[in-house]
Amino acid sequence: MPDRPAPAVHRDLAWAMKKQATRAGESAPSVRGSDWRTAVVTLVGTDGTVTAQGIPSIRCLDTYRSPAVDDLIVISQSSNGNWIAHGRLASTTRKWETLPLSSGWAVLAGYYTPAYRIWDDGTASLSGLAAMSGSLPSGTVVATLPAVARPASQCRFPVQVVLGFYGVMTLYPDGRVTLGDFSGTLSATGQKWAEFDVASHYRLI
Repeated sequence: MPDRPAPAVHRDLAWAMKKQATRAGESAPSVRGSDWRTAVVTLVGTDGTVTAQGIPSIRCLDTYRSPAVDDLIVISQSSNGNWIAHGRLASTTRKWETLPLSSGWAVLAGYYTPAYRIWDDGTASLSGLAAMSGSLPSGTVVATLPAVARPASQCRFPVQVVLGFYGVMTLYPDGRVTLGDFSGTLSATGQKWAEFDVASHYRLI
């Protein structure tokens, strides 16, 4: 009769099979069930998703509005493998980010650098003052809002463009920030202002 395998061989084989099953279960959501963790946002999509910890297309809950890169968030995975982003943790610090100005515009000395800031309630703020010299036609684009700071609809704010003359600063959903609708004919020379502080609070959605 052939020799029977030693009991130690059986034990080693059983141990190896158990470890293999454990590893498979750890990587399969259908086996291990749902999961949650904290993660840092590395990319914000245009379809209501974010990428974090190398995981793409994490669907944001309706309560997680205005996601931004570097947000520390809570994400969870269902048993079928789908990921959702619950929202931003309270420890995340919101910062002023520099607002890209159009060619010919520069920060006015003594004032804050034009910047934007996103808030957790679905709103944003602009701050700072820029200036240029020369002709300022109505509708001139003075800056471009990044995608995260763009309103869903147009926003208009009264603004002083030069001493004694006023106009309107308009924020557009495509990111344009323009000056126009002036109260009189502006000189083709001299300094003109873009007062971003007027948009101290506006809706994003």
